[in-house]
Amino acid sequence: MKQVWIVSGLVAAALGVSALIVAGGQLFQKPDPAAQQVASVLPWQIEVLPNGASRVMGLTLGPAGQASTLADARQRWGQDMEVAIIAAPGEAGMLEAFVDPASAGFITGKVVLTADLPADVIKGMRDRALKAEFMESTTRKYKLTPEDLADAMKAPLIAMSFIPQANLDEATVLARFGQPAERVRSNGHLEHFLYPAHGLDLSLDTEGKELLQYVAPAQFDRLVKPLKAAPAASAASAGT
Repeated sequence: MKQVWIVSGLVAAALGVSALIVAGGQLFQKPDPAAQQVASVLPWQIEVLPNGASRVMGLTLGPAGQASTLADARQRWGQDMEVAIIAAPGEAGMLEAFVDPASAGFITGKVVLTADLPADVIKGMRDRALKAEFMESTTRKYKLTPEDLADAMKAPLIAMSFIPQANLDEATVLARFGQPAERVRSNGHLEHFLYPAHGLDLSLDTEGKELLQYVAPAQFDRLVKPLKAAPAASAASAGT
């Protein structure tokens, strides 16, 4: 897809849903003592593991055998989690799960999880899908059969996106997540705060909703390369 690696049709659809209008500073303030008990699952509490994986919101992102699975995510967020294959024309697609609302400690929002499956397995699931429906533009969502869904729940998680209900600003981002290793501006209103050591790309949008994209730190290039390639491609196109 043309979007940043992890941003799929499900994320785009989620952004279309009306969000609770709450100032970011209000929800991202220091929690009361009761909320301290769930501090380990707050969006800025990222545990980097020795094997190059990371633990975010109670789930581990990384390669098979080290990562949490979609079944673990369902146990974390409940049976309402939606699982489907999301694919644009000409692409095999990705196995994704969508949770709305999703709690991350005292923060709420929407979560999109990406799980790892071989392309041939993805294709088989698409071919057997109970139905396919359009999402954004030509992107399609394929509903899995019960048998394929059971197999999909065993797939390891490789990425997570979180769209907070709260509207963030630069001061809040720096206070909670610290100084980024790099900042990349996509346009006049969208800027990416990159934290490669933690596997996090936090996009701050002054005209829309913020998006936090997590991968295992060892896989950060898979997230950031498309981001940095986009301006170069645009410049090359303008020069022709």
